[in-house]
Amino acid sequence: MSFTQLKKSRKSNLDKLTTEIEKINTPAKNGNQNGDSRIWKPVVDKAGNGYAVIRFLPAPEGEDIPWVRIWDHGFQGPGGWYIENSLTTLNKKDPVSEYNSKLWNSGIEANKEIARRQKRRLSYYSNILVVSDSANPENEGKVFLYKYGKKIHDKVKDAMNPEFDDETPVNPFDLWEGANFKLKMRNVEGFRNYDKSEFESTSALFDGDDEKLESTWKQEFSLQELLDAKHFKAYDQLKSRLDRVLGLEAEVSGSSFAEEKESAPTPMRSVEARSLPTAEANLDNDDGDDDSLSYFSKLAEEA
Repeated sequence: MSFTQLKKSRKSNLDKLTTEIEKINTPAKNGNQNGDSRIWKPVVDKAGNGYAVIRFLPAPEGEDIPWVRIWDHGFQGPGGWYIENSLTTLNKKDPVSEYNSKLWNSGIEANKEIARRQKRRLSYYSNILVVSDSANPENEGKVFLYKYGKKIHDKVKDAMNPEFDDETPVNPFDLWEGANFKLKMRNVEGFRNYDKSEFESTSALFDGDDEKLESTWKQEFSLQELLDAKHFKAYDQLKSRLDRVLGLEAEVSGSSFAEEKESAPTPMRSVEARSLPTAEANLDNDDGDDDSLSYFSKLAEEA
């Protein structure tokens, strides 16, 4: 742009900047603060309570499973925050998991505690139809992606595999014989809690109107696209970021932890749901701890 063009466009530039400011200051319509309009996020009040009704949808056309699992890390070190998708999602080596395995393999409890605080977090993504959203009623009747944690996935799993003989298995993702899910959110000791969430009785979506069901199904988003390599940084990029965040000048061997206790890294601050950025705050705090610690132990055995 030339100086003359700059002078002529100063009015339109002001209008453009004003629009951008409004975008920043105006909360996203569906509670989503990360800019991805595909993802629906439930909204809670000042007390941390909220309610919505959603319907899990079947796998989109051309895909077999109605969810994908994505591992990520979120913790703070002396050099800032590390919030990145984990390459272990793609069955590749990841620098944080490698570093955590060394901490775990050191035999020092303090190092194991650091690994726990830097552990992987598990998230699930599914397509949903928003049935009721009193906080943002304009979302009702629309298809979104929904990111949720292990606790909600366990409720889905329990519906499909009930514990008692007098309970009938339900496929929550079935359009005709599935069930609406009542999402009940509470603030319990600073964490988003979903314990009271539950499935309603089975019912056909849209009373079984195939035309509406097909239209809804065709609006679904690809889940496998979320696993595309473009959403994951390369190993070297992640390693460089990790080194900056933790202040690591060089990779430390597992043996040095056992030989020099005082040289063990200073424990990082525990990362809890309430201290995470808004984009992560909707996940429950039970995000697959057992799976993460088992993974560290497996890596330690292979070392």
